[in-house]
Amino acid sequence: MSQTTERIHELVEKLNRYRHEYYNEDAPSVSDTVYDHLYDELAHAEKEAGIILSNSPTQTVGYKAVSSLEKVRHRIPLLSLDKTKLVSELVSFVKDHAALLMLKLDGLTVKLVYEDGKLVEGSTRGDGDEGELITHNIAAFRNVPLSIPYKGHLELSGEGFIHKSDFERLKDTLTGSDGKPYRNARNLASGSIRCLDANTCKEREVSFFAFNILEGMGEFEDMKDSRSSLLLTLIDYGFGICPFVPIPAGASAEEIEKQIQNLQELAEISDIPIDGMVLRYDGLSYSASLGRTGHHYNDGIAFKFEDDTYETVFRSIEWKTGRSGEIAPVALFDTVEIDGCEVSRASLHNLTFIKKLELHPGCRILVSKRNMIIPHVEENLDRGAYEDMVPDACPCCGQPTRIYSRLVVNVPLTEALYCDNPECGSRILQKFVHFAEKKAMNIRGLSESTLEKLMELGYLETYQDLYHLDKYREEITALEGFGEKSYENMIASINESRNTTFVRFVVAMDIPLIGRTASRILDGHFHGSLRELELAALDRFDFTCLEGIGDIMSANIQEWFRNSDHLLLWHNLQKELNFENGLDAEASGEENNMNGTNNSTFAGCTIVATGKLENFTRDGINARIISLGATPGSSVTQKTDYLICGEKAGSKLAKAQQLGVKILTEQEFLEMTAS
Repeated sequence: MSQTTERIHELVEKLNRYRHEYYNEDAPSVSDTVYDHLYDELAHAEKEAGIILSNSPTQTVGYKAVSSLEKVRHRIPLLSLDKTKLVSELVSFVKDHAALLMLKLDGLTVKLVYEDGKLVEGSTRGDGDEGELITHNIAAFRNVPLSIPYKGHLELSGEGFIHKSDFERLKDTLTGSDGKPYRNARNLASGSIRCLDANTCKEREVSFFAFNILEGMGEFEDMKDSRSSLLLTLIDYGFGICPFVPIPAGASAEEIEKQIQNLQELAEISDIPIDGMVLRYDGLSYSASLGRTGHHYNDGIAFKFEDDTYETVFRSIEWKTGRSGEIAPVALFDTVEIDGCEVSRASLHNLTFIKKLELHPGCRILVSKRNMIIPHVEENLDRGAYEDMVPDACPCCGQPTRIYSRLVVNVPLTEALYCDNPECGSRILQKFVHFAEKKAMNIRGLSESTLEKLMELGYLETYQDLYHLDKYREEITALEGFGEKSYENMIASINESRNTTFVRFVVAMDIPLIGRTASRILDGHFHGSLRELELAALDRFDFTCLEGIGDIMSANIQEWFRNSDHLLLWHNLQKELNFENGLDAEASGEENNMNGTNNSTFAGCTIVATGKLENFTRDGINARIISLGATPGSSVTQKTDYLICGEKAGSKLAKAQQLGVKILTEQEFLEMTAS
């Protein structure tokens, strides 16, 4: 920023403060003579630089009002960017091209157009192709240049936003068009920028930072291909620009994470509301070569801290009985589009969650896609009218329901709804669904609707019946939606599942809390022998001696094998199957393909993973640990050799530090396994 431009900003801020003291507080801190001297200096500097800021005290033009916001088409579409929550994807994005990492401001995107040095148009982003004219409000912004020394055509985009401290000061005195208080600074900024009366916008303290030049400044030969150089030039024209840092080609995860942290700290110090970061290539010609989709440009990616929320109307709850008997509540609401997908339902988890939200039909709710995948109800905007929608009977079998409380580790006591009828059709169906899932017997293409139809016809009563459906060939091929090809594909998938593993079989048996990770631990200890596992359980073997198996899991295994029906299933089903020996061959093969043979560094070690990992699910990291000849642990003890830490590591990290356990970042673990 040139000295003159910097002085203009300084004088505008100082004179506006003095005016506030004089007119609003009746406590001037400077004399009229001093004020007049500074005013004259500002007027001279504005004339010399050709820069006049929207909030300059030299401007006496009144603030306009309009009757409605006209629509305007964007000649250059203002599309969004693809999103991620993984730093690893930022690393992949950078590759061989330098980029800029900048704050993702939490406000409303605005486009400004200048002709011959004068602001001629301001508009909102809208849907990217069409926005709304807000030119009348731009003069009410804190810091937008109304006049600039650049005389060519210039279009740029940026963010209109309200500083967090201003929002805190204003939020209790303002309400939106619905008569309710603004929930956050973003909503207040959006409402203020779209006000019909610029005087109202003026009271809201809206600021503007530019982040992209859409058109113009092509005559600057030495910098026309550099996004960063052009943005920095805007500073000399009086613009505030969105804070950014350069990211070199080939930057590592550690480098990018460090810069994200630096920018977060800057935003906090500067009182700027953000909801993530934006990574965009610096080279404009390279950016242009990447093109776009119908939704976003391909030259940038947004790194999100939190998921976007969307308002819709809650209608009712659908209840579905699962294989354990727990009846899961699902929210049904008016369809809303999130990340290009239509969403109209989301899990409500349990009764405690429903009561906490105070849901009732017709209330306005906020929904999101957590991690951009799972629909979730975030908030009820119309609290205070909770309506009990809990059914007294199971929606499937009609038996009375039971409310029970449960305590999950690190989670407060919660209430859930339960069906105690073991013959409930929905419970039995969900058991078959689980049995056929990929992580269990992996019967590809066998859908829940097909299983339900086969059960209704009486063809399926036990898992064993799946392997003898050939006796119903004529009946099945005659069913609507079936035929010879569909039947052959289904039977082929079922027969392929006959070749299975210890781990898949144990998972398919659905022993409470015994999933793939625990099954792999059992596989390793009992050498892939189902007979050894059975005898150990019947002999009340203490499974807690195995790292990763806790008290409840141990009790569940013992109790499951003491049930005569379970034992009959265990023995009869094995007659239908062919087992591979040793560890889960599929998991071992996958990991060995990735890493070669077992890494001697970790062989025989006990490794615990904690926190949110970027490259692994919980089962995925445990599978990787097992493939290295190590044992995955669930808690940090003196027997723990390594702790792999992701984000929000919590108490396990503190325990590891206390015990002197070797602590690895996820990246360090990956580098050691790759070596």
